[in-house]
Amino acid sequence: MSLRAFSPRVAGCCALFVFAASAWAQTPATAKPSDLPVATHDGARPLLPAQLQDFGAYVDSARKAFDVPGIAVAIVKDGQVVMEQGFGLREMGKPDKVDARTLFAIASNTKAFTAAALQQLAEAGKLKMDDRVIDHLPWFRMSDAYVTHEMRISDLLAHRSGLSLGAGDLLYWPPTSYTTKEVVERLAKVPIKNGFRSGYAYDNILFAVATLVIEQASGQSFADYLREHIFKPVGMDESLVDMTYLKPGMDVATGHAKADFKDLKPVPPMAWLNDPGAGGIYASVHDLAKWMNVQLAGGALPATGADGKPARLFSEESQHEMWSVLTPIRIGKPPIPELAPLVPNFSGYGESWFLSDYRGRKLVWHTGGWPGMVSRLTLVPELKLGVVVLTNAESGAAFNAVTYRALDAYLNPDQKTDWVAAYAKAVKLSESKADDSFARHEAARDKNGKPSLALAKYAGTYRDPWYGDVVVSQENGKLRLRFSKTRQLVGTMTPWQHDTFTVRWDDRTLNADAFVSFALDEDGHVREARMQPISPLTDFSFDFQDLRLAPVKADKPE
Repeated sequence: MSLRAFSPRVAGCCALFVFAASAWAQTPATAKPSDLPVATHDGARPLLPAQLQDFGAYVDSARKAFDVPGIAVAIVKDGQVVMEQGFGLREMGKPDKVDARTLFAIASNTKAFTAAALQQLAEAGKLKMDDRVIDHLPWFRMSDAYVTHEMRISDLLAHRSGLSLGAGDLLYWPPTSYTTKEVVERLAKVPIKNGFRSGYAYDNILFAVATLVIEQASGQSFADYLREHIFKPVGMDESLVDMTYLKPGMDVATGHAKADFKDLKPVPPMAWLNDPGAGGIYASVHDLAKWMNVQLAGGALPATGADGKPARLFSEESQHEMWSVLTPIRIGKPPIPELAPLVPNFSGYGESWFLSDYRGRKLVWHTGGWPGMVSRLTLVPELKLGVVVLTNAESGAAFNAVTYRALDAYLNPDQKTDWVAAYAKAVKLSESKADDSFARHEAARDKNGKPSLALAKYAGTYRDPWYGDVVVSQENGKLRLRFSKTRQLVGTMTPWQHDTFTVRWDDRTLNADAFVSFALDEDGHVREARMQPISPLTDFSFDFQDLRLAPVKADKPE
């Protein structure tokens, strides 16, 4: 697949094989009595399948193998909650324990809520999924006039626009000071590198467009719409649209990331205020169990409407559209033989859902990646089965290993596969490949290749057509680089070879150090600067490679 399969945050991406760095966690398993399998309406407790009798110990083995302080899991089957339980700690070094009601950032699992909102508005006659985006946002522009004219609302949800992987993500990741409308306006300058509807490439920026379409059609803010039309009817009383609604004392997990891919540290919460439709919701497995049961019921709610019929969140026809493949996805090879059973027979993307199969059953699923938190929600419609795994560290290997053990309990009950061991092997392989990549850079480096210019000659303001300004300044004999709209992207530049430097970000949990290469004109002046992530493990949302930074004259404001 075109996706970096080992992106540590899986920032919403999510290929069929996603892993992250592993190590050892010291946090113990903890389960409160209230976290144990929930009783059904008649007082009987759903029985755990045989494979899940030791599930707690298995989840703890995943936490230890992949250095995850805390994990929460919910499993639903046939409309009942089989399990909702927390394991480990909300934050390393602190005593608060994860339980079924602990809030996590669910990141790109938010996208399914955005799709549901649009389908609800379509059912209400406020839009059609085949409407052109410009019918609702007349000022909307892509960098290609044909794509601008033909972009439909359903295209916003399907990753087939022609944008490259993660294109434009630096407009909001890490958090920037742009508004949602400013992000979408800047989309007009984001390069289109592929054919319109010609293939799959994951993006987040078109969900900012979807956010504005929802607001235009509904007359409400995105947050208010979700609360009133989705959270409330589903009964998701604990869920929040973004971290700005968090209050002191709430049961909320802290994310953790590995500084320099090595040392696990807590990271501050992030608010995605300028692209909330792509991934901003905080939710617990307790609430997401309700969401899964509504999905598995074809949109039917537990409540009864005024007409005596079951109330619905959306129609079965709308769900059919959301769960139908719009964009085929090429099936890649597993990195190791142990993961071969996970290779699907088909793979595609619908309206904000990945669609594939596992052991002869259709899967409807998504993953989410956030600074310090990654997650996976998986549905097996034929079995009315749902599994959600939320974690507070950046390990796709952990949520996959836990998910597939839960799925196997129902789809492959006679065989117990140690997915933790399989993913640990794959993680080790990905780490060794990343080390090899840097070693190749080192081997090719001309250690005697000095910069062509004095350091002061590289200083100045550089402007990219879609991101905006990046400033290089000389401070205490060193070059410092700052992204003007991104508070976290500040770092020190060090000569690498010739006119290429490395930038080492002050925030070491970003794991996004980059090469910065300057091109000179015939008179020896800087003509352009380009950037490229150094490590293949850097999250794809750091789309430095799409920047085209040109020097700005002092009299040219943006």
